Amino acid sequence: MERLLHYVWQHRLYPYGSLKTVEGVEVEVITPGLHNDNAGPDFIDAKLKLNGELWVGNVEVHTRSSDWYHHHHEENAAYDNVILHVVEVCDRSVATSKGREVPQLVLAVPDYVEQHYNELLREERFPLCYQYATSVPSFLMRSWLDRLAAERLETKTHQIEDRANRVGDDWETALFVTLARSFGFGINGDAFEDWAFRIPLQAAAKHRDDAFQIEALFLGQAGLLQEDMLQDYHRDEAMQEGYFNQLKSEYHFLANKFSLKPMNGNQWKFLRMRPQNFPHIRIVQLAQLYVQGNVSISKVIETQTLDEARRLFQVGVSPYWRTHYAFGAVSASSLKTLRDESVSSLLINTFIPALYAYGFHRFHTEYCDRALQFLSGIKAENNYIIRMWKDVGLNVETASDSQALIQLRKQYCERKDCLRCRLGLEYLKETHVYHVLQEPEK
Repeated sequence: MERLLHYVWQHRLYPYGSLKTVEGVEVEVITPGLHNDNAGPDFIDAKLKLNGELWVGNVEVHTRSSDWYHHHHEENAAYDNVILHVVEVCDRSVATSKGREVPQLVLAVPDYVEQHYNELLREERFPLCYQYATSVPSFLMRSWLDRLAAERLETKTHQIEDRANRVGDDWETALFVTLARSFGFGINGDAFEDWAFRIPLQAAAKHRDDAFQIEALFLGQAGLLQEDMLQDYHRDEAMQEGYFNQLKSEYHFLANKFSLKPMNGNQWKFLRMRPQNFPHIRIVQLAQLYVQGNVSISKVIETQTLDEARRLFQVGVSPYWRTHYAFGAVSASSLKTLRDESVSSLLINTFIPALYAYGFHRFHTEYCDRALQFLSGIKAENNYIIRMWKDVGLNVETASDSQALIQLRKQYCERKDCLRCRLGLEYLKETHVYHVLQEPEK
């Protein structure tokens, strides 16, 4: 397998002093080169000694020598600086576009590496190497988790930048859309993002001093002020209370004024959802945050402590919703403020990524550093991914760690990309056979 051969070359999993080209020239690897994920040779800036003479250049890796021609490297000047062709099977000589013959090294994948890799691929439980995780030296695990946490923030940064680009580099809208998506708390994330892009924030700003109008605008654009969206068993109560019709009338005025078109209300999901997570409640909370002026990039970058950040999300609902979860659906009276775990989720998935993304975009490294500091100051999330790692003895204390493990799951484990994972690296390179993936004896 070519990817496994890449791995063996990159991590020098071969006996020291045993390398020779097919012509018998001794090969000493000073540096194997930097792995290249882009077009061109597989490893760049390698340093080798061939019969004691120093060579600096690139290394190409293939399963068979003939793959050089199957990929048309002999026609591509980008491969003229290849100083060594590493293969499992040498079935012919190879040359550059200038006619120079390239030295070739036949390199076998060690049996223990192949065995360990096949174990990981066969393992159906998640994580694939979970029983081995606590055997990795703590300093290596710590550096890997830090790298994964940064990767996850970088992924979210690209998502926020994409939203900003979609609306003409408008970071206020990008922040609002990101926050709205987070208010979906997974189940309604896509619907909330669609809804948020439909909110004309510049138009809404003209009515920001009137919470009722903002609520009407937000619920109306969500398609929740259409009568066919009323729950059948609460329809009569909703119509008798009158608040639904008041909002509907106000939205009709605003829709005509700003030429608005609502989303399809059927996009919202209610099945097996706790009432406090109904889109009505979440949208009204967002309306209150917007009226309070707590949804802005300036607030994000000005906030210096986690306590200040948490206070930005101290929000309830308007009087009608204190006794309702949906139109006509009466509930016990409550302010319906965001719970502590919900605030932490919003900080992890909106506030901190927005701070990091804006700092990255504007070249303000202090914002990025503060975002990472905030992430390390929040308690670890509690979900099935994190519980699985805790069950095998991994210490997961902060949101930085839990975000790192979520990144590990989504970008490595689910893709079975063990060759880019630090845990995979540590497992594969062991020279003796482990049985950590087998069931323990009872």
